[in-house]
Amino acid sequence: MLNLPIGLRTKVVILSLFLLCLPWLGYQYVWEMEKYLRQGQERTLEGTTQALATALHERPKLFDNQASFLNRVEKSRDLYAYPLSGPIQLDGKLVDWQGYSHRFINYGQSHLIMQADEDAPLNLSFTHMVGRYGGYLYGFFDVTDPNVVYRGRKALSVDHNDHLTLATLAPDGQFRRYIIATSRDGWISAFELPANPARSTPVSPEVRIQGQWRKTDKGYNIELRLPLEMVGSKLGFAISDVNDKRRRRVEAIVGTSAIDRADNLGTVLVPSPEIENIIKGMGHNSSRIWVIDNHGRVLAKSGDIRANSSVWTRTLDEEEEEDLWSLFKRKILHPLYYRVLTAPPQDFVDSLQDSTELDGSHIRKALIGKQGSTWRLTPDSKAVILAAASPIWIDDRVMGAVVAEETTHGIRSLRNRALEKLFNVIITIMSMGTLALFFFASSISSRIRSLRDEAEGAIDSQGRIRSGIKASNNRDEIGDLSRSFSNIVSRLRQYNQYLENMSSRLSHELRTPVAVVRSSLEHLQLQQLDGDSQKYVDRAQEGVSRLGMILNNMSEATRLEESLSQAEMQAFPLSKVISGCMQGYQLTYPQQEFTTEIEQELRMRGVPEYLAQLMDKLIANALEFSQPDSAIQVSLKSQGKQACLMVSNSGPALPQNMAEQIFESMVSVRPHQQQAKPHLGLGLYIARLICVFHQGQILARNRADGSGVEIVIHLPLLKDSQ
Repeated sequence: MLNLPIGLRTKVVILSLFLLCLPWLGYQYVWEMEKYLRQGQERTLEGTTQALATALHERPKLFDNQASFLNRVEKSRDLYAYPLSGPIQLDGKLVDWQGYSHRFINYGQSHLIMQADEDAPLNLSFTHMVGRYGGYLYGFFDVTDPNVVYRGRKALSVDHNDHLTLATLAPDGQFRRYIIATSRDGWISAFELPANPARSTPVSPEVRIQGQWRKTDKGYNIELRLPLEMVGSKLGFAISDVNDKRRRRVEAIVGTSAIDRADNLGTVLVPSPEIENIIKGMGHNSSRIWVIDNHGRVLAKSGDIRANSSVWTRTLDEEEEEDLWSLFKRKILHPLYYRVLTAPPQDFVDSLQDSTELDGSHIRKALIGKQGSTWRLTPDSKAVILAAASPIWIDDRVMGAVVAEETTHGIRSLRNRALEKLFNVIITIMSMGTLALFFFASSISSRIRSLRDEAEGAIDSQGRIRSGIKASNNRDEIGDLSRSFSNIVSRLRQYNQYLENMSSRLSHELRTPVAVVRSSLEHLQLQQLDGDSQKYVDRAQEGVSRLGMILNNMSEATRLEESLSQAEMQAFPLSKVISGCMQGYQLTYPQQEFTTEIEQELRMRGVPEYLAQLMDKLIANALEFSQPDSAIQVSLKSQGKQACLMVSNSGPALPQNMAEQIFESMVSVRPHQQQAKPHLGLGLYIARLICVFHQGQILARNRADGSGVEIVIHLPLLKDSQ
């Protein structure tokens, strides 16, 4: 990553992203905390069930001893008095029962108790349900009977007509039977029958059994109620069907169970008010408490798991204060947080809300005498419910269990609040840390860029030292680097000054010995020398002449630099200067062809003599490299606010990477056959000095077709130039 072409600040910001590990670590910590809280909630709920079970131990009157001896209960035979939300209006219309339609049980052929003619089709069936409200047991019978036979108005018997028989093992342990028959629709008449099933003569009217008999299109409805004090642990109903009004013989009997003896009756479970009173106090929290018998049937229930009254929720609500920060969290931060977190749902599907029978691994475990707990997900997957169960013991037998249920909403709310606070702190720390790192990186980056700009500005494009680097006083690595650069540039300046002055010093120092050698050779020329001696003298004279030419060239560059520093600039017509120079070149070099294209009325500010000297160097360079019988092209045109002077000649192309170096001092790219003449590469160097003095630019490039080289100069024009 460090090699990517990105800035220091960006790299620091990227590195600061590792701070994102802090939220992840915090989230993992809170998640582990939630696991421990769930374990604590599980142990607490198990303790609640155990405490309630202890309060119900050894209290046999609260449980149905008869049902406890059954291996299993049958839903149609063993009845359950469901809790009703309100009293039932006894009108025979069954409207009040429609909200409990999922509790209805249908009785027909499989519940046949007696049929006079076994080959005849059974036309009798009914739908039935019992419920409890207040101190009464309510029940209804929706009977299908195509031929309803009422009791005769003056008849003494009550069983030679369609009737309902009720039998129960009363709380006092006595087997009692009751019959309901009527001579017309309306208020029912109930009678108590002898305990001996062989006798059917009524003992006495039973006014405590009340209800309505109403005929329907398919038969009739019976709606009744009786005090719970009349009902024991066993109960059975039977509908008797009489079809022939003359013979009045009972053709068939369909019932919940046989009603001739107490042993044949089915059990009835009436949720215990005493147990409800014991667990009633638990209805003030977010737990739901069930008490079940050993068959899983609900004896009592208290509480609502949808209640928002858990200790965690109350604590969180008490901590909540509305201020500007809370408003910012609720409006800005919480929508971001809850893209990751899951808020406890306000509502969810509770499949056990109205259950009358419970089952589960925790209940099965409790019914064999062990404490158990389990977690389950609601059908809509919105809530997680914890359930725990503890056994209820009576005489070393498990008679039932206490089941407690709670949602994890409180823990989830506590977890979310912890994560919110953690995220708030982490975001604050990360923001401050990132900003601090960003400003720190910006400071370092700014100092490095400043040092870079100073280093680039200290040396021009030709490698000259233009200015020094100011040493930093900071005592860090960048300060050390700045001081090192300052020291390096200072030493380079001294070395460059030495190199720049070396040509003038050499020229001055070599002129005297060259003059001595030249005078000595001239004296030798005056004497009579033999052929061999004369040859060596001539060669020495030629060498001295070349050395003198080199010294003159070196002096010329030095003198030009000195004169440029003292020159006075003036406005002059650039076009006339270039035209005059070209006319002189055509006279001086008659054998060389020149082509010119000069735009008139171009004026600039400068020194005309130096521009003429510039042209001399360019033309001399072009003549040396131009091929025979080829023209040297010279053009002067305006380009915006600048004049473009170009000298082009055919010949060898520039070597690669030499377009800038040929304007340096002591640089020459002439071929080997031209090295017989002394060349120090000062011509184009002088041309560049003159160009820079006039605030222009000079560059060399190969022709587009590669046939030669072009020297292009851009010079600033006066504003009034065409």
